[in-house]
Amino acid sequence: MNRTVLGRTGLEVSVAGLGAGGGSRLGRATGKSFDESVRLVHAAVDLGVNFIDTAPIYGTEPIIGAALAAIPRDRVVVSTKAWENWRSRDADARAIASLDRSLRDLKTDYIDVFHLHGVAPGDYVDAVKVLPALLREQEKGKIRWLGITEYPPGDHRHEMLRQGFEDDWFDVAMLAFSMLNQNARSRSFPGTRKYRIGTLIMFAVRNIFSFPGRLQAALGELADRGEVPDWLAAEKDPLGFLIHPEGAGDIIEAAYRFCRHEPGVDVTLFGTGDLDHLKRNIESLTRPPLPDADRRRLVELFGALEGVGLEHGMAKT
Repeated sequence: MNRTVLGRTGLEVSVAGLGAGGGSRLGRATGKSFDESVRLVHAAVDLGVNFIDTAPIYGTEPIIGAALAAIPRDRVVVSTKAWENWRSRDADARAIASLDRSLRDLKTDYIDVFHLHGVAPGDYVDAVKVLPALLREQEKGKIRWLGITEYPPGDHRHEMLRQGFEDDWFDVAMLAFSMLNQNARSRSFPGTRKYRIGTLIMFAVRNIFSFPGRLQAALGELADRGEVPDWLAAEKDPLGFLIHPEGAGDIIEAAYRFCRHEPGVDVTLFGTGDLDHLKRNIESLTRPPLPDADRRRLVELFGALEGVGLEHGMAKT
């Protein structure tokens, strides 16, 4: 497993991060038992994954807590979140209560990265008002590093993160980036790199690449608006140019490799529900970059798009 340093945290992390949410939720969404999901976490760690991301809303913190019981705590970096009504009067107390519940469910004394979850641009000013309270919890040793995550469906241009760069509150940021949603390259990564903010990538695959027909439908709408060439909408396999002996084996692999090797990306998150899928995702994320010609073509075709593939919903990966 390839490792990198997560921004100014200094944490040495795997470039592939196990996401415990999405449509898989460690297999719980597809009928896996609690124990099967615990074994999946163990398998990921055995394969070199040391970054695990969860949140109370995913319902997977107890699974990870059970898995951690058999893993030396310093062998993994655990990320979780608090998702609150940031405009409420007691948002700080609720965030601390969420932190304490996470500590109990994860069966740990500290959270490596604790995020404000899904902060929309209009909520940023209110959300950061809870930080003094969280900094006090950090002083107690409950939190090592503070993070913040975007709300991609409502923040296509990464406006929330751009508000936060100058404030310099956050050590880690989770943001959306993919083959069809590349504008973080110009709108986010210059700031995260300048301030040495660790980056976690979500929406690298999601529905648009993993569900048959979604990509073609999206490209059809984009062609109708003049945002991509008409021939892409007419193609049965519009990204087929990525699949060749020197390139990717399939679109999912291409999507992960595209994100993982983008300058400014630290950890690319993936979800999974079974062991074979886990292995395929890790293999994709540890392969070399896409050929230069393929990457340039992706940038040429899709580099100007915004907000594509950021819908909520059940994803296979």
